[in-house]
Amino acid sequence: MQRPSVLVISFSPIHRDARVLREISAIAKVADVTSIGYGQTPPEVVEHIEIPSSASSLPQTVSGVLKLGLRRWKAAELAAPATKVAIEKLRGRKFDLVVANDARALPCAFAVNGDAPVWADLHEYAPEERTHVKVWKLLVAPLMDHLCRQYLPRCAATTTVGEEIAKLYQANYQVKPRLLRNTASYQELQPTPVPDSGPIRLVHSGAAVYGRNLEATIEAVKQAGENYTLDLFLVKGNDGGKYYAQLQAATKDCPRIRLCDPVAPADLPKTLNQYDVGVFWIPPFNTNARLTLPNKIFDYIQARIGIAVGPTVEMQRLVTHYQMGTVSTDYEIDSIVECLRSITKEQVKEWKHHADRAAHEINFEVESRTIADIVTTLTSR
Repeated sequence: MQRPSVLVISFSPIHRDARVLREISAIAKVADVTSIGYGQTPPEVVEHIEIPSSASSLPQTVSGVLKLGLRRWKAAELAAPATKVAIEKLRGRKFDLVVANDARALPCAFAVNGDAPVWADLHEYAPEERTHVKVWKLLVAPLMDHLCRQYLPRCAATTTVGEEIAKLYQANYQVKPRLLRNTASYQELQPTPVPDSGPIRLVHSGAAVYGRNLEATIEAVKQAGENYTLDLFLVKGNDGGKYYAQLQAATKDCPRIRLCDPVAPADLPKTLNQYDVGVFWIPPFNTNARLTLPNKIFDYIQARIGIAVGPTVEMQRLVTHYQMGTVSTDYEIDSIVECLRSITKEQVKEWKHHADRAAHEINFEVESRTIADIVTTLTSR
């Protein structure tokens, strides 16, 4: 019996986009996957169509910006250079299902789907993706709102990363996304011992991106004292490494804090397993930051380590439900220091034990059942 064909559209470097890679791996178990996006061929696809990195996924051309400025949303839908390239490369192709990763991929998905259903996988709340940036808020946010209104009700399936963001989509666009969290694959690991002597070993993994408050985390660890070390496994952001360089400078006077080479997503839990507590204090500078439930939290869970975070809604809910960590009162340095100094080694041992229990329940193998259900249901119609 011939397997269904599925097109996965993602205007990202797919080969290093953890969510899309997991998505493809799950779809590939039940269908043949063709991917289109930036960068080299990801694993488990039958074909990859590469979009040049110079082709923006937003209408960042003179004519495109003019359309945004004049509020000509319909005209701007297909104006992004990456969308134009994708449509041309997919001309005449037929698929049984088209997956649009994020709202910006929706116009392309509906331009090439023919009579195939479209599944929208929404990685965050699209209309407020970068509303902390004034130009984005003025020009791009209204376009994202338009795309959600125009296309989400036409999708055969929608998914998103957290319960609170799902509620926003339901309230504003009359769709009810299924939950598909950024869970890590299950790892056969055990909690590592917490030495009776020596410092509590803190760790953070992710991207060096402005707004994630890593400079405050570094300062808090300095102020917390000799009982704490911090290792940061960071990928440089799209700013040419400027923020990464700032963090490097901030750590130079403190040997207890190190910037480590980044680790491949699949290897992260094993690397993090050697630590005691994974940390992340991101201020609620926009809606997505306020509601974030990022990859790193699930990496920490699979690593079987404790978790220390700020009072971010989704992270706090998960950490407190499984009793696997601590939550600071706010995101200020003084509160982070207070949070760190309150941690005892007995607590860390207990958190690791609870994270081990959570790792069996919260993993991509469980989450991927949603993907298999969507693909088999929509391709069997």
